[in-house]
Amino acid sequence: MRRKCRIWWPKELALSEPLSSNFLFGWFVSSSVSLDIVVAFGCCEGSLLHNQSGLEGTLHDANGNMPKFLQDKSKLSILGQHGVDLNSNGLLLSSGTKEDQRNSSICGNACVQKNRDTFRENHGHWTCGCRKYDGLLGQCTQASIGSSNWILLLNDFPEQCGGEIYRIPKLHHFHWNGQIVFQCDVHVILYDTPSYGGHHFSLHLWNSSEQVKADFKKPKWVDELHQKQPLVDLDTVILAINSAASAKIFFERHVAPRRPIVQFFIVCRFLTFIWQLFAMSMASLSTLFYFILQLLHILLSFGSQSWIYIKSARIFRSTWISIRIRCCQILYWPIFLQDNGLRSLSCVEYAEKAALRRHSMWSSLALDVLLGNLIGWALLYNAESACWWVMNFTGEITYKSMRSSCAWLMGAPAGFKLNTELAGVLGMVSLNAIQIWSTLSVFLGFLSIYIIKGLAISGILFGMTIPAALIIDFFLLATLHISTLHWLVSLVYSTQTQALADLWRLFSSTKIREAALIRIERSRMLWIQNSLGAGGRKWNPLRQRLDSYDYTVKQHVVGSLLFTPLLLLLPTTSIFYTFFSIVNTTISLICILIEVAISVIHATPYIKIFLWLARQRRFPSGIWFEIVSCRSNLIDDTAICSPDKFDSSSDNLHCTQNGGKSGILVSFLHSNFLSIGELVVPHYRNVFSGVFSSFFAKFTHGVLTGKRVASTLGTALPSPLPWMSIPYKEYWYLCYDSILACCRS
Repeated sequence: MRRKCRIWWPKELALSEPLSSNFLFGWFVSSSVSLDIVVAFGCCEGSLLHNQSGLEGTLHDANGNMPKFLQDKSKLSILGQHGVDLNSNGLLLSSGTKEDQRNSSICGNACVQKNRDTFRENHGHWTCGCRKYDGLLGQCTQASIGSSNWILLLNDFPEQCGGEIYRIPKLHHFHWNGQIVFQCDVHVILYDTPSYGGHHFSLHLWNSSEQVKADFKKPKWVDELHQKQPLVDLDTVILAINSAASAKIFFERHVAPRRPIVQFFIVCRFLTFIWQLFAMSMASLSTLFYFILQLLHILLSFGSQSWIYIKSARIFRSTWISIRIRCCQILYWPIFLQDNGLRSLSCVEYAEKAALRRHSMWSSLALDVLLGNLIGWALLYNAESACWWVMNFTGEITYKSMRSSCAWLMGAPAGFKLNTELAGVLGMVSLNAIQIWSTLSVFLGFLSIYIIKGLAISGILFGMTIPAALIIDFFLLATLHISTLHWLVSLVYSTQTQALADLWRLFSSTKIREAALIRIERSRMLWIQNSLGAGGRKWNPLRQRLDSYDYTVKQHVVGSLLFTPLLLLLPTTSIFYTFFSIVNTTISLICILIEVAISVIHATPYIKIFLWLARQRRFPSGIWFEIVSCRSNLIDDTAICSPDKFDSSSDNLHCTQNGGKSGILVSFLHSNFLSIGELVVPHYRNVFSGVFSSFFAKFTHGVLTGKRVASTLGTALPSPLPWMSIPYKEYWYLCYDSILACCRS
């Protein structure tokens, strides 16, 4: 089986023509049938020879900053050499190369020799064509050639694509676990080096790691399949590609000659000074809010066990939850904004996700406050108009509509013939409750202007979600009379329907018909009725089932007398219950819509949407390859298989195997990108998953049975964090350092 080698080559190396040989740095990722060589960067031979004293320590420190998963799979090392002139005489190759290639093509796969025969010195070169060096670099090179992996590449042919000319590297040979391989199938993959804020590669969906795992147990063969070594370890390869930029920066910082930075020094110092002033102002403002919140927390902690505190927390439940979430966001935003360490920054993918997590809280807080200011200032300037509109809406629509509807129900609604006495009682109770609440609202109407101004100020200071939660609580408080009437009518309706269901079980057995037949026999009727009772069914609350039960004739007579009037009064009760259920459902739906708006404000990933609009390449979702060309990899062969003549089903794919020649396939690595829906929908799914189905099921069951219906949807809001209490000076420095850390990153 022919060996396969994939060379992941940066485009910046392909676009530049090296004047001398370069040392390649990156990772070897080997599998059972192939070898992946991820080239991170190249270093000029001259600069590396002058700075080889700390090379081994630099590589060790660079590996220490890499992700732990990449460290377990592979190490950053010297991969080999790449250049045009590999010999001291200026020739392309020297002794032993042609013969080794010929022997390699004869054996069909690789030329395997003993190390002592393979790595003979020949005028400063090994016989395989690799150059010999002195000093620490020579030790690293010899160790790589003799015991591990090493690659020798030639900068051979240019390839034009998209208006640019790429110089594709050509494989001369590589050392693989002590063996020299000249002939193999090579796949050169050109990729753009990922950069923070630019782009990166990912094999999975952006939110795949955040999805909930399935509850069912996986079969045994699935675990065995995961334990097998994959043919291509793309996870490690993509992780190495995403870490290439960090490795290059770290290497150049310690090995490459440092260039003095003089340009734009004054501008940089001025921008740094401006950012420090901004950090100081934000830290001072946050510390002021922190002082106010701590003071309020201390005052509320004294009365936390009082009756007023408990009742107010129950009445203003939505407001308390929103205030607690907002206080935690104000307290904890500098902690979330801090860096998580250098290791998370070494991989561009990890750094991007860490940055999004760091900036998610303050961006949500900033957008919430911005919306609160936009609506709050508008409401504050038009407070009197808003108050007048609310009072008119309450007086003209709510109370007049409710009064006229109750009077309509007391007559013959929609042609139904109702019980006059029961309809009059229910109608008068409803009218009295509406009149009492209307009178109370008139006396307290002067407070409406202050309530509206309070909503506006709370939106300006704390964001849009606080006044929205206050609106829910005030709306439920203003419609308390309707909720009370609905509860009263639903209590009558549920009690009546339950009584009818229990009485119906008296007649649900066949023993009643047997007793009726027996009563025809007049001669034995009296004896049978006195000695035997009719049978029915009774609900067993312990076993939650219906059991048969023998009732007496007196119980049947009383049950029949109760069943008839309850059944005849059911239409009247049902009409009133239907009306108040519709009104109460409308109130609940309004509160649910506001609650959904609050949940959407909290769940929307504003920073992701902004970055997606600015640069969609920061959100990859899978990779794909664009094949450019296919040709022979033999040094003397110049035959080219152009893309327009290349057919995957033809013999061109197999010519390298049948003829003994190795082929080279050139392609570009590209990424798929998330759409705006794929980016946002998972966040909403986490908030509303299973909520609507369970709510509507409970809502329908409650309406049909006359039970109480919840006025909130119960969406998943951000969980409040524990209360934080640290010294004010420490909190100021925490905010200041967090903002400065954003500038440094």
